[in-house]
Amino acid sequence: MQWTDDALLLSIAKHGESSAIADLLTRQHGRYKGLIRGASAPRLRGVLQPGNQLTATWKARLPEHLGTVTVELAAANAAHLMSKRDQLAALSCLCAVASICLPEREPAGSAYDAANAVLALLQQDDVGLAEIGLALVHWELGLLQSLGYGLDLSVCAVTGEVDNLAFVSPKTGRAVSREGAGDYVERLLPLPALSGTPSAADVLAGLQLTGHFLDRNLLVPNRLRVPPARDRFVEQIRVLATTSGVD
Repeated sequence: MQWTDDALLLSIAKHGESSAIADLLTRQHGRYKGLIRGASAPRLRGVLQPGNQLTATWKARLPEHLGTVTVELAAANAAHLMSKRDQLAALSCLCAVASICLPEREPAGSAYDAANAVLALLQQDDVGLAEIGLALVHWELGLLQSLGYGLDLSVCAVTGEVDNLAFVSPKTGRAVSREGAGDYVERLLPLPALSGTPSAADVLAGLQLTGHFLDRNLLVPNRLRVPPARDRFVEQIRVLATTSGVD
């Protein structure tokens, strides 16, 4: 069995003396792992950096085998962003979340395309941290949607109204208006503004919102924890939100 596909390198782990196991998010085949022989060779050191876009060829005698992978560099995102702290942190966050949340060998074309859109944003010189954070919020919302845990933030689950939506049910992921919240306000999650040009505080609340549902639906059931790369990026947004509120 063999295929060739566009891929985003999510992670790389040393295997034996000179090989490594690559975790890839591919356009047509979903998330796949494969053995890269000679991964420690100098010619591959700059290629096998998480966040890089590759052309990957996967081979195995049987579909259920780990398989071997050969790669060619398509875009050196990691090197391009090395001097940009915020963008590099966002790239690491995206790769870590995709690696831990996406199931292996299942279609993930929407997640791949959305990740590419985030990567394109990160390449822009004038992009700010809040804008980057907002892009990741929308990427995680799309990820939840693609995995069957989409949030319905368009209408109040209690009253059916589409205005004055201010909260989200932590159980159902459905929006709730101020009127519909009633006595349950303290049990609900805040619904931040996630369109236009939201504040850093809104972006932080958005990441906390998606983080809650990633944790509840995908991580805790599989005895997994939020990846440290995501925690670090959220902390950067938290610092921005705090300093933005200081006159």
